[in-house]
Amino acid sequence: MRFENDLEAEFYERSKKNAETTGYKLNTDWDVITTAVKGICNNKKEFGEWYCFCQKRTGDKEQDKKIICPCAARTRDVETRGSCKCGLYIK
Repeated sequence: MRFENDLEAEFYERSKKNAETTGYKLNTDWDVITTAVKGICNNKKEFGEWYCFCQKRTGDKEQDKKIICPCAARTRDVETRGSCKCGLYIK
């Protein structure tokens, strides 16, 4: 699996490790993975945090902590829908 830059590869590895330690998996659809990784890495470059690209930032750093990937809604979404909102993590 290839990414365009080191930041994307770093985030992918970080996400893969997080999925393994929390009992989730990364999506098996490579297009979903690359879309999520690129979107989240764009937020990291622009805003300095791994903000989920599928969540709306408020601009309030304290409030936006909830949408740093993996976001606060991930567990609920994966358990109820089978995946998080952006589809990166699955059951």
